[in-house]
Amino acid sequence: MIPSTAAEDYVKAIYGHTEWQPEPITPSQLATALGLANSTVTEMVKKLAAAGLVRHRPYGAIELTPEGRALALRQTRRHRVVETWLVERHGYDWDEVHDEAEVLEHAMSDRLLDSIAASLGDPSRDPHGDPIPAADGSVVRPEAVLLAEAPPGHRGAVVRISDADPAMLRFLAESGIALDAGVEVVGHKPYSGSIEVRVEGSDVALGPDVARSVWLAA
Repeated sequence: MIPSTAAEDYVKAIYGHTEWQPEPITPSQLATALGLANSTVTEMVKKLAAAGLVRHRPYGAIELTPEGRALALRQTRRHRVVETWLVERHGYDWDEVHDEAEVLEHAMSDRLLDSIAASLGDPSRDPHGDPIPAADGSVVRPEAVLLAEAPPGHRGAVVRISDADPAMLRFLAESGIALDAGVEVVGHKPYSGSIEVRVEGSDVALGPDVARSVWLAA
């Protein structure tokens, strides 16, 4: 079976959900991630299971089979190479590339994609710090701690920032929080859930949603 564009998007989303945390994705979470109705996702998951790409029991979580994981890694590589290419060669900002990559990743041949990756020096991460799977499917993910869970006094470089919210990416850039920036956790403020961090000598207060979107070197 030649995977459809929809199948590629589904397995990529399933893989992405568990890339930085261990809990498998539920159908409702997958529907939210893809912006689709629950009923639409339920029907597609049945088709993916029949094709041997996922394992799923009614009302349970969804997990990739080895075949599904291989397809997800292939598509994830395509998406992240394209994002990197758009930033490094075409002047896009890191908050502008996701939607463009969603389109282009399905249109490129493997030969063109590998050529683009080679021209970029075969990067190991995308503009947001997510690891780019190698052509053979291997992935190297850095040891990291979620900022929301880092104790006061923890210091580390930013290794990953979620790209789910473009407005948040712009806010973080304005606050000096970007990949490889050195961050020190100053303290957690009770009741408000915010975290105060020090970046390049300046103190910045981050809300709980932001703190759950930034990973520091462990």
